[in-house]
Amino acid sequence: MAGLLAAVLAASLAAGCTTPDGARDDGRGQEQPSSPGERESESRKNGASPLVVKIDNVRAARPHTGLNAADIVYVEEVEGGLSRLMAVYAQKLPKVVGPVRSARESDLELLRQFDRPTLAFSGAQSKLMPLINKAPLRAEPPGKASDAYFRGSKRPSPHNLYLRPHKLMPSAPGTDALTTGFRFGAAPAGGKAETSRTVRYKLARFTFTWSGSHDRWLVAMDGKAAKTTDGKRVTAGTVVVQDVKVRRSTFHDALGSNTPYTQTVGSGKAKVLRDGRSYDVNWERPKATDGTRFTTRDGKPMNFQHGQVWVVFAKAD
Repeated sequence: MAGLLAAVLAASLAAGCTTPDGARDDGRGQEQPSSPGERESESRKNGASPLVVKIDNVRAARPHTGLNAADIVYVEEVEGGLSRLMAVYAQKLPKVVGPVRSARESDLELLRQFDRPTLAFSGAQSKLMPLINKAPLRAEPPGKASDAYFRGSKRPSPHNLYLRPHKLMPSAPGTDALTTGFRFGAAPAGGKAETSRTVRYKLARFTFTWSGSHDRWLVAMDGKAAKTTDGKRVTAGTVVVQDVKVRRSTFHDALGSNTPYTQTVGSGKAKVLRDGRSYDVNWERPKATDGTRFTTRDGKPMNFQHGQVWVVFAKAD
């Protein structure tokens, strides 16, 4: 009887199902402890750590490969007003991810929320590499893990570097690795109906459009629908537009443009998009080793929809 029950449960999870709170589950909405603090403590005790990949996002780097398998996609502004993605993988490891690009100083602060994550990146400035090597993470650029990377033949360098995740870790670590502070469940009362939201950087634009037929937010970049190399649309269950402080760092690119430093420790305002509605919320991350808490105006936890989460860092006014 126990074996039959286990088989039925496994089949339902594989197919994607409706969770007890009534939320839609695309396979990444696993059951989580009621207390995010309890979950983060358990993860650190067990040593679960995610794979984090820095992904190129200029027009020549699209469409991406393996992006839809990520649990979380962070969007940050980089030099010249362009954008770069940071994809976090815990529940699924795709066969290939890319194109892979370089790391930035502010990545180190964001990554402190995880327990020694594996960071896949193409490299970094020579002055930044010592900081990366001292950070509490497992740095895996091509120079250390050459067999995990390859160059594609359909795009010019540097937009053709790809990662084979299974060369860096044998299997996905699971939800315990996602010590982000995010909570998933039923939507709170309130919010405003919203069908589209656009976030702009100087030379990059992201638009999230609600699709009732997909029950997801459809992602567009620079005015074009985002798709992966297998032809599938890029979608999100939840989109967070998080207002943060962005300051000048001590680093510059080869053209002399300053590298922005995105501060993800602190507090501020955010908009959370889920189920075709927008919620004004507060965010708080007291220290780098903490996850980020999102709360409604009345102080209650803001639940996210199950599925991929996009967090877009926007410069606070």
